[in-house]
Amino acid sequence: MGSRDKRTEEMIAQTMEEAMQGILDDLNKPETFRRMDDRDEAVRRKSSGRKSADQGTAKKRPSGKRSSDNSADSGRKTSVRKAPPKEAAADEIYEEGSGEEIQKEASDSPKKRKPRKKDPDRTDVSADEGISGSGRVSKSEEAGSAGDRRNGEAESAGDRRNGEAESARDRRNGEAGIAGKGGRKSDSRNERADDDDWESEYTDDEDSREEDVRDEDSREEDVHDEEDQRGRRGRRNKRKYNGVKIAAIAAAGLLGTAAAAYIGFAVFFNSHFMFNTKINGMDCSMKSVEQVEDYMKKQVSDYTLTLEESQGGREAIHGSAIAIEYVPGGQLEEFMEEQENFLWPKSLWKHPEIKMEIGVKYDETALAEAVAGLGCMNPETQTPSTDAHPQFQDGQFVVAPEIVGTQINTEVFHAKVAEAISGFRPSLDLAKSGCYALPRFLSDSPEVVAAKDAMNSYLGANVTYDFNPHTEVVDASVISQWVTVDAEMNVAFNQEAVRAYVQSLADKYNTKGRARSFTTATGNVVTVEGGGYGWQIDQEAEFNALLANVQNGETVTREANFSSRGASHGDSDVGSTYAEVDLTNQSMYFIQNGQVVLQSDCVTGNPNRGNATPQGWYSLAWKQRNRTLRGTKRPDGTYEYETPVKYWMPFNGGIGFHDASWQASFGGQRYRTHGSHGCVNLPTSVAGQLYELLMDGMPVICHY
Repeated sequence: MGSRDKRTEEMIAQTMEEAMQGILDDLNKPETFRRMDDRDEAVRRKSSGRKSADQGTAKKRPSGKRSSDNSADSGRKTSVRKAPPKEAAADEIYEEGSGEEIQKEASDSPKKRKPRKKDPDRTDVSADEGISGSGRVSKSEEAGSAGDRRNGEAESAGDRRNGEAESARDRRNGEAGIAGKGGRKSDSRNERADDDDWESEYTDDEDSREEDVRDEDSREEDVHDEEDQRGRRGRRNKRKYNGVKIAAIAAAGLLGTAAAAYIGFAVFFNSHFMFNTKINGMDCSMKSVEQVEDYMKKQVSDYTLTLEESQGGREAIHGSAIAIEYVPGGQLEEFMEEQENFLWPKSLWKHPEIKMEIGVKYDETALAEAVAGLGCMNPETQTPSTDAHPQFQDGQFVVAPEIVGTQINTEVFHAKVAEAISGFRPSLDLAKSGCYALPRFLSDSPEVVAAKDAMNSYLGANVTYDFNPHTEVVDASVISQWVTVDAEMNVAFNQEAVRAYVQSLADKYNTKGRARSFTTATGNVVTVEGGGYGWQIDQEAEFNALLANVQNGETVTREANFSSRGASHGDSDVGSTYAEVDLTNQSMYFIQNGQVVLQSDCVTGNPNRGNATPQGWYSLAWKQRNRTLRGTKRPDGTYEYETPVKYWMPFNGGIGFHDASWQASFGGQRYRTHGSHGCVNLPTSVAGQLYELLMDGMPVICHY
C-alpha cells in the first residue's frame, strides 16, 4: 500500500478509538443517570412512608368503647388535638438538588387539594421547623408527614369524642345522685333541662368534628391516589432507565464489533482482492496474488480452446499441443496496490472487473500447425459468402439477404485464436468473432437499396402481342430478366436480352422457309418445305419498338413487326383460301373458304431439262393481263423464247400461272416431255377463272 493509504488507515483507526472511548466515558459518569436514580429513590421512600402511616392508624383507631384508661379524662369538657408530626424529618431530606424534579412534578399534578377548615382547637406547627439548611424538602417527605398528621388528627378526634361522651354521662349520673339525696325533684327537672341543652350543643360540635374528619379522609385519599400515580411513574421511569442502559451498552458493543470487523477487513484486503473482484472473467474474491497465480498456472496447464463453427461443428486446440506456459508479469501486484482497501464495502455492490494481458508463452509454430490441421481450414469444405442483392419476387424487386459462408478469413482467424488463448477463454465462436469471410454488401447497405429501386423503375411497362389466336405478354416477370445488377451494385438494362426475346418470338411464330405439314385437296398430308410464303418477324424493327415500350413504361396491345405475313397463325398459315399445285398428279386446285371451287389438269416444268417446278410455299406476287413471257436474253439481244399470254399470275419469281394455248393436252406425264420452263400451264378458260379468283398475296402451295 502507498503512504496515502497508510495515513488514511491510521486516521480512521484513531477516530474509531476516540469515539469508543467517548461512549465509555459517558456511561461511567455518575451524573449521567442521577436524575433517574433520584426519582426512583423518592418513589420508594414515599411508598414506604404510606405503609407505615396505614399501619399506625390501624393500631390507634378503636373498634368499640373506650377503655377505662381513657375515662379518667372524661371530666374535661373539651379536648385538645394532638399536633401532627413535623413535616420533613431529618432523615427524609434529599441531597442537594435531588428534590427539584419531584417538587416540579407535584406542582404540575392535575389534582388539587380541598381547602381545609380551620379548627380553633388545633395547634399549628410551622413547617419551617423541619426544613434543613438548604430550604428544599422532598415532596415525597411532605406526603409522608401529611399522612402521619392525618392519622394523628383522626385518632385525636376519636379520643375527644369518646372522652366528651363519657364526661357527659358521668356528669348526668352525678347530678342525678345529688338530686336524689336532696329530695328536691324540681331541681332535678331543672338540671335535666340544662343537661338537654348542653347535650344538644355538644351534638352540634360533634357533627362539625365528624365533617372535619371526613374532609381529612378525602384529602388522605387524594394524597394516596397521587402517591400511587407517582409510584407507577417511578416504576416506568426505572424500566425506561434500565432499557436505555441496556440499549446503550448493546449499541456500544455492536459499534465496537462493527468497527473491529471494518478494520479487520481493511487490513485483510491490503493483501487480498476485495469481494466480487474478477480478473479476465475469473472470480478472484478474497484471494491473494499468490493464490491467483497458482490458479492461473493450473488453468493454463489444463487449457483447451473449443472452436464453435457454423452448422454446429466443433473442433479444439489443446494447450499441450502448443506447449503453452504461464508467465507472471507483475500486473496482479499492481492491481492489489491500486485497490482502495479501506473502501472495501463498495465491492459489495460495485463489482470490480479487471482486464489484463495474461503472461503466457507458447510455440507459435506448433499453433500454426494446429490451426492448419483444422477441418474448417480445408478449402474443399468452405463455401463463399453471398452479398445481399436485389431479387425479383412477387412482381417486384426486393433485397435478398446476405449469406455468410464457411470460407475462413485466415488472418482474422489466427488473430482471434491467439486472443482467445491469451484471455483463457474456453471457446471461440467463429461466426460471432468474424472469422469467416464476410459479405461485402449487407441487406441495409445503401448501394443495395438504391439498386433495388432503380430496377423496379423498369417494371412499369406491359406489352401484349397478338398472334391470333395466341398472345404473348411482356410484363414485370419478363422485364425483370432484362434488368441486371453487377457486383458493384450498378444497374443496367440488358438490351441484348431484349433482342433475345424478339428472337424467341420469331422462332416461335415465323413460318416462312420452314418445312411444315399440308393437307392436300385429296386429303393426303404431305410435308412441304421451301418457298417464300409465311410469317416472318422483322426482328430489328421489333427490337426497337419493344425497347421503347419498356423504357417509356407503356401498356399496349399490338402485333409484332413482320417482314412477311401469312394468312393466319396456327398449324396452317395458308388459311382457308389458296391455290394448290399437285406436282405428282399434275393437278391444280383453288380452295376458297375451305372448299375446292376450281380444279384442272396442268403441265408443269420439264424435269428432264432441268426446269422442274420447285415445291414450296409461295404467294401471288401480282397478276397481269396480256403479257409476253420471255426467256433468258442472249448476248445478241434476242431471247430464248418470247411467248404472249392472256393471263399472267407470277408466285415464285419468273414462275407463275398462265394460259398455254400451244399445249395439245394437260395432265398425265406430258410435263416430262413437253413440260414448261417451270411455269404452271393451264387451259385458257381455266386460267381466266383463276385470274378472277386469285388475289395478290394469296398462298400458292406446290408439292409432290
